[in-house]
Amino acid sequence: MCEANAFLRKPGKEDELFLEMVDHVVPCDDGLLLEDIFGKRKMIRAKIVELALVDHKIILEKVPQ
Repeated sequence: MCEANAFLRKPGKEDELFLEMVDHVVPCDDGLLLEDIFGKRKMIRAKIVELALVDHKIILEKVPQ
């Protein structure tokens, strides 16, 4: 399968799982809209700092509001 897990990077801490089995990432004015393979959606004010496609990981970092 081609989905990935999205993790939130926090300085000095281990990356925190934000959403599993992400199928769509859509940039929006308010941040990023992530949707999993079941249609569950989560919005986050963040930027993508790394895509590790072989490892099926999306690494996100929050941006100030």
